[in-house]
Amino acid sequence: MEKGLTYQDYARFARLSSAELARQCEAEAFRATGPGGQGVNTTDSAVRMRHVPTGITVVSRESRSQLQNRERCLEKIHAELVRRSRRSKKRHATKPTRASVRRRLDEKGRRGAVKRLRRRPGMDE
Repeated sequence: MEKGLTYQDYARFARLSSAELARQCEAEAFRATGPGGQGVNTTDSAVRMRHVPTGITVVSRESRSQLQNRERCLEKIHAELVRRSRRSKKRHATKPTRASVRRRLDEKGRRGAVKRLRRRPGMDE
């Protein structure tokens, strides 16, 4: 996976057509595992697809058709590119107010006093 890709780079890839996106991908067919019986165990219908420029890898094994699984992989890659192309919200540093810090410390003091009163006499030392 390439380092330093920005949301703008992902947006550029997300605007590509399915055919252009497919040309940038490496696809690998393999035998799916799990429930499904003979249909799953005998055909190499599952597809693992990797978008080379970004390093995004997805797997599809929903269908017994390799072609449908390839199309589903392209949809998943496109969805991930769209997700990564959104600009992240700017984070603002926050700091608790003096009053909230004071309230928190007062409450801790009250809880400590209650716990001290719960102790058995002579067990403190």
